[in-house]
Amino acid sequence: MSEAAPANVVWSFEGRISVHPRGFGFVADGTGRSAFVSPPDLNPFLEGDEVACDVESQGDRHTARKLRLLSRSRRTLCGQVVRHGRALYLQIDRVVANTDWPLVGAATPGTVVLAQVGDGVATFERVVAGAEAEIVKLLTRHDLRAEHTETVEAAAASAATPTVAGRRDLRGLVTVTIDGPSTRDIDDALLALPPDADGALRIIVAIADVSSVVSEESVIDLDARERATSVYLPGRVLPMLPSRLSEDLLSLVEGADRPALTAELRIDAEGEVTSVDIHEAMIRSTARLNYDDVTRFLEDGDPAAVPESTHQTLRLLRAASARLSQARAARGGRDVEREEISVRVDEQGTPVGFESRRSDVAHVLVERLMVAANEAVARYLVERGLPGVFRVHEAPTLERTQALAAAAEALGVVAGFSLRAPLSPRALAAFDRQIRGTRSEALIDSASRRLLGPARYTSVPTPHFGLAAPLYLHFTSPIRRYADLLVHRILRRYLRGERDLLRDDPELEVVCQHINDTTRRAARAEAERERILVARLFESRLGHRVDAVVVGHKPQGALVQVDGALALLAGEPPALGTAVTVEITAVDTELGRIDVRRVSPAS
Repeated sequence: MSEAAPANVVWSFEGRISVHPRGFGFVADGTGRSAFVSPPDLNPFLEGDEVACDVESQGDRHTARKLRLLSRSRRTLCGQVVRHGRALYLQIDRVVANTDWPLVGAATPGTVVLAQVGDGVATFERVVAGAEAEIVKLLTRHDLRAEHTETVEAAAASAATPTVAGRRDLRGLVTVTIDGPSTRDIDDALLALPPDADGALRIIVAIADVSSVVSEESVIDLDARERATSVYLPGRVLPMLPSRLSEDLLSLVEGADRPALTAELRIDAEGEVTSVDIHEAMIRSTARLNYDDVTRFLEDGDPAAVPESTHQTLRLLRAASARLSQARAARGGRDVEREEISVRVDEQGTPVGFESRRSDVAHVLVERLMVAANEAVARYLVERGLPGVFRVHEAPTLERTQALAAAAEALGVVAGFSLRAPLSPRALAAFDRQIRGTRSEALIDSASRRLLGPARYTSVPTPHFGLAAPLYLHFTSPIRRYADLLVHRILRRYLRGERDLLRDDPELEVVCQHINDTTRRAARAEAERERILVARLFESRLGHRVDAVVVGHKPQGALVQVDGALALLAGEPPALGTAVTVEITAVDTELGRIDVRRVSPAS
């Protein structure tokens, strides 16, 4: 006698819509629960819509019915104008909508346009063409803003910086900025004072005081909050703040007086930060330095690489960095010294090749001091019972730890993690040390980042596992990140005598969740743009046979690393770490996808 099918169970559900390119979708609530949405029921909705629905459950199958829109975050759509009969429609990305939307307004079929979202219709706004169309389409796909409005730009044009009155005047001290040669939004500077009688160094990390210029709830602030972060695409930056502020009025440019919020760190001979003092200050950058020149001076001993006035400051900064590195190594966590491979583009944004960069002494110096300042400020807030926007990273589960060990062992590295106890930061550091410099380093590091998961923002002070930090936040980039700006505002209010700041402010957690969501979308857009440009580089290599290594498994097959790019090898996936010879069979520059097939090595 056959077993009876389980009865239908109907229950209420709220969540966000996700659209699959094949036309169906899901409603998910962020806790792991989700329900299938059939194509007809999905038609009125867009990716990211918040909906309420009834869910019919039969065993493990959950289907959403009677969907009702609760809220819609998207305000714009981008797509090609098409004609169906006598009416115009907007053909939207199939990862945003599963059907074309009726288009209102004067538009020409075949053009790519930006449109405003209405009640079941799209209203024509403007035509976008050429290279701009690619960027606008990408940003709209991920629900990100592009250019600043005229209102925001006008507000930025009329902004002014504060005077030195009431601020600590540091303009007479040697102050350096260290960045890449193309950086325009310079938001951090460094000052160093000689060791005291106990051997402790005093390092001042000076950060652009955005909060003194961008007032809370102003049009610039509301726009920055919505954007949450600057978006860095290959060859193009979409700044959180208008360029009048990010590249001019607030940027710590050489020779200009600039307001700053400073964290003065006392670093003892063993690398411990024993105290931190926060001040509103006025600084003047002595010299704008770049990573390569600082490395030439500190590592190669070339005195002409940087101005002579900065020599002693850089030596003191190196000493502080070395101390912090020693203390950091003792506690464990991930190391910053990794090789990064990215697409290089020309002035027109056309991909021309790959570039590789491994952290040098200058990058490590800046990273160590910024991390130390972020930790010290987090501790400063908590010790005083103040609210904050903390950057937290949960320790991996035992299941994820064992998955990382399995991936490493498939690539020839014995992890030897405990089968019972959670992974510790020091065990992770020992694992990092084992793979450094090996042929499999980049592959294992990539697997490690996926399995350890991302960090997030929260108003609840919690440890950061990857950095082995009891407390951590972002303080050092308020020009680029809204989370840092929020921290600056809390600090300035406290410095100016406010003592009624609530640690358990529910509104702060709401903003944290918005920042998390927006920064994730920005990261996806950055990665997608990189994949698209990589795919274009591979268009000319169709039919080529190349050596590859299996670095991941997906439902459709295996991910293989091919000359700095990831490609999909369909079929039964070989084991991780397997060396294979593949032929490049297809390239989709719209989706940023490269397909390969396995072949015998060329004779």
